[in-house]
Amino acid sequence: MSRYHRSAPARGDDEHLRSLGYEPELTRRMGSFGNFAVSFSVISVLSGCMTLFGFGLVTGGPAVMMWGWLGVGLAVLLVGLSLAEVTSAYPTSGGLYFMSQRLGGPRWGWVTGWLNLLGLLGGIAGIDYGAASFITAFAGLQWGVMPTPGVILTVFAAVLLLHALLNVVGVRVVSLLNSISVWWHLTGVAVIVGVLAVVPSHHQDASFVFGHFVNETGWSNPVYVSAVGLLLAGYTFCGYDASAHLSEETTDARMAAPRGIVRSIWVSLLAGFVLLAGLLFAVQDYAGTAVAAVPPAQIFLDTLGTTGAKALLLIVIGAQLFCGSAETTAASRMIYAFSRDGALPGSATWRRVSPNGVPVPAVWLAVSVAFLLAVPSLWSPVAYGAVTAVNVIGMTPSYIIPVFLRLRQGDRFVPGPWTLGRWSRPVGIAAVVWVVVVTVLVCLPQRYPLTVQTFNYAPITLIVVLALSAAWYRLTGSKFSVPVVQDAHLARVEAQIV
Repeated sequence: MSRYHRSAPARGDDEHLRSLGYEPELTRRMGSFGNFAVSFSVISVLSGCMTLFGFGLVTGGPAVMMWGWLGVGLAVLLVGLSLAEVTSAYPTSGGLYFMSQRLGGPRWGWVTGWLNLLGLLGGIAGIDYGAASFITAFAGLQWGVMPTPGVILTVFAAVLLLHALLNVVGVRVVSLLNSISVWWHLTGVAVIVGVLAVVPSHHQDASFVFGHFVNETGWSNPVYVSAVGLLLAGYTFCGYDASAHLSEETTDARMAAPRGIVRSIWVSLLAGFVLLAGLLFAVQDYAGTAVAAVPPAQIFLDTLGTTGAKALLLIVIGAQLFCGSAETTAASRMIYAFSRDGALPGSATWRRVSPNGVPVPAVWLAVSVAFLLAVPSLWSPVAYGAVTAVNVIGMTPSYIIPVFLRLRQGDRFVPGPWTLGRWSRPVGIAAVVWVVVVTVLVCLPQRYPLTVQTFNYAPITLIVVLALSAAWYRLTGSKFSVPVVQDAHLARVEAQIV
């Protein structure tokens, strides 16, 4: 039995966890808002939209950025609704892989787990490297620092260290940071958009923001270019499964975790739409912005000058730091859960929980792997794109596998208290179709002609991940036990005795 005092709702959560076969080890100190906040922080429109703004400017331009954001956001909401329903039935730190194992068997769980884990680790690397790039841009304005690959990697290492230290302190600190993050993001979007609406003497008109099409990809087909341009939103709307990974630290998890998933998506949809519109209305020099090292920073400079640009950059950097911290939390819980079930090399180490209820070794492993993923950026200018591909190509398929398996089960699936009812099947089918589409989009060549610099490494990443997963399963799959406690009744009896 846990060494921590549990409230009545938490005891109910723990009993349900035991019925799934796990003995509670983590501390339930996170409420419904905190659970929503972690997913909202991981999605982070002030991270994804800002980092990928330049990508959108050349792959369809404002028209695709605005309408694509709405379309992709609504499609992702369908995925979130379906995933939330399964989460309500299986609220565990393992999240997606545990759902897949219960609905489809150990091989489904194994593949889902490896895809999800690599996506989370790639997410830490992508988010924190993007934050390091913005920090370096700020340092360039403030102190004249040159943004060399070595400088960015050094800042990146410092950001990872900060996030590790914040995460090992305890879940209360993590929950507090994520709660602050929500208001930082919403207030930050309001401030940025408000300043850009009031200060500049010139603004673009609505026909430009909602109808101007730009193609600088080298491809001639506008439909193809528009499809590729959807990836700005596709890359940003990732990480909402964090609510599931934090469910063992959340009270009333069977309701709070699914609500956290859905709320994080629709709030991000609205906030991101306002942010993109605000930035595009304020563009002064489209061509100059598109080729800038940090396009949003160029907009800030053109409209506000150096002092104003630095102030808004600090808002963005703060949001990105909150985002990276939340992603580190989610990845460490995934490592803990996967190790608890014997799926990782050195599982006995990574599953250890400290006296304050935090899987500390898992936190350090998460940031260490993230750092290694970004080391090639010292020599390769396309390394950051490859890291982003690891994130998206891992996360996106892992979201839909449990939804697909739930559809396959039909009436045999026993839903939790949060359910879609009669809408479950049509929403689930639409979600599966969308994920198939976006997975194909992620693998498409984005620039022409194809060279070493423009090659899209996402398909290779997917093949390598699946091959490594299959090879490791052949070697150690017999040790993969989900859950560790096979007899749930015995677990309950033992808990009462202890």
